[in-house]
Amino acid sequence: MMTKQVAMMRWDHLRQLNGIALRAIAALPADKIDSHPITNMRTPKELVVHVYGTVVKSIIEGITSGEVVELDEPAACATIKSRDALVRFATDCWKAADRSMEAATDAQIARMAKTPYGRDMAGEALMGITEDEFLHHRGQLYAFLRALGAEPPFLWDFEHNAPEYQPKAAQKA
Repeated sequence: MMTKQVAMMRWDHLRQLNGIALRAIAALPADKIDSHPITNMRTPKELVVHVYGTVVKSIIEGITSGEVVELDEPAACATIKSRDALVRFATDCWKAADRSMEAATDAQIARMAKTPYGRDMAGEALMGITEDEFLHHRGQLYAFLRALGAEPPFLWDFEHNAPEYQPKAAQKA
């Protein structure tokens, strides 16, 4: 069984990866967030809304609430009109998920949560899904950046993250 302490160590690693992902979103060409850089895949905006609205926010909030409620992704996409708004959306979703993780208890992490995926899942399993899906979709974002002629940030360049997404040791220095 995963404890809150272990969950928070894993969340801290994801926090740092999130800092790099936010820089990748900011690197998207502003006029290409609704483009299809790779045929038969989501647009960059649709991808970011899925990752941050559903994978990060909805799933992590489901750990503390006991139920994962999926975001209406097309409706969320319709409200985002610019790359800056897309970065704000991702940041806001991250902050909401972070508040949920901070509030999570050992019991919530261990219990089963209702999901729209056809079966209930333990909070620790939901956290694993968030980690796997986040990295998978971050890879798609990198492919989009390259297809759009933009250079993605180095995968492990934590020291250039915003201060709140840098390694904890760097924050204390």
